Amino acid sequence: MKTKTRLSFVAFLLVLVLGIAVGCNQAKPKSDAQISSEIQSKYGQDSGLQGKQLSVQAANGVVTLDGTVDNQNERDAAARLAASVDGVKTVVNNLQVGAAPQTAAAAEPVAQPQPEQKPEPQRRASAPRHRARPQSAPSVDTGSSATGPSNHVAAPPSTMEAMNTAPSTPAPPPPPQKVTIPSGTTLAVRLVDPIDSETSQPGQTFRATLDSPLAIEGETAIPAGYDVEGHIVDVKSAGKFAGQSLLILQLDRIAVGKKYYNVQTDQYRRQGTSRGKNTAEKVGAGAAIGAIIGGIAGGGKGAAIGAAAGGGLGGGVQAATKGQQIKLASETVLNFTLQGPLTVVPTTEGPNANRPKLGD
Repeated sequence: MKTKTRLSFVAFLLVLVLGIAVGCNQAKPKSDAQISSEIQSKYGQDSGLQGKQLSVQAANGVVTLDGTVDNQNERDAAARLAASVDGVKTVVNNLQVGAAPQTAAAAEPVAQPQPEQKPEPQRRASAPRHRARPQSAPSVDTGSSATGPSNHVAAPPSTMEAMNTAPSTPAPPPPPQKVTIPSGTTLAVRLVDPIDSETSQPGQTFRATLDSPLAIEGETAIPAGYDVEGHIVDVKSAGKFAGQSLLILQLDRIAVGKKYYNVQTDQYRRQGTSRGKNTAEKVGAGAAIGAIIGGIAGGGKGAAIGAAAGGGLGGGVQAATKGQQIKLASETVLNFTLQGPLTVVPTTEGPNANRPKLGD
């Protein structure tokens, strides 16, 4: 019984203390200044609202918000934060979304433009007085004075324009227009340097000229006659007893005045005929004929001598019929094909050098 009585007494004391605390809190509500300060503190802790010039006014639990925010989300967040403060009953949200309005001083020149000034009548009334003053610049008068015709001569409009117009710098010429010659276009060139498979070396350069103009859609881009440069990709000379001659050429660039255009073309390839098998047959036949003649002349010894002589005869035939060499004389026309597009500045002027061509 005693324990229950003590617990009941303790519970009564707790209820009494809580009631006193609640009564104290209700007896001392927050002041308007405290509410405004607490709302401003919450705004300072919000990343979207801190730094904004927001006005908070509290009066008897009614909070009025004024100022400008960047978007609607910030406007709603400001109202929620204000409503979360104890003691706030109503939030009047007058926040504006958008840029801050211009000040009156800044907006005044735009809102109130200055009236136009019309000093023409005053100038006409004081015209005689201006004529009486000495002038440093040439005077022009189109009327007459009160005593008689004026001695001034009116300058023509072109003279006045020349006096009032400052010399202008001429505009720079427009950049030259470029055209692109498509891949697959044929380049016909005429050799200047002769090429011989027996004396030429791989990597050796050769000179030529355009035999026909390069054109695109019927319009000439590079006229005929301009210099072309190429090189020997590979060359092989025919042997005395066997082998074929080989010559592979390729173009490198075209010179148009002081400009050089690199070109990508296919390879010109030419291969000579071989006389190796024919030569061996003729050498063998010569040796056999020589052996027969030698045997008739002197038996075994004579056959050996005859065979050597026949072999010499066969060698002479081979020397006369060895593998064919490739010889490209000057003025020979060769055809190449562009393997990539060629961009050039078109010209209608021909080259300075005028080389004669076959058939002209």
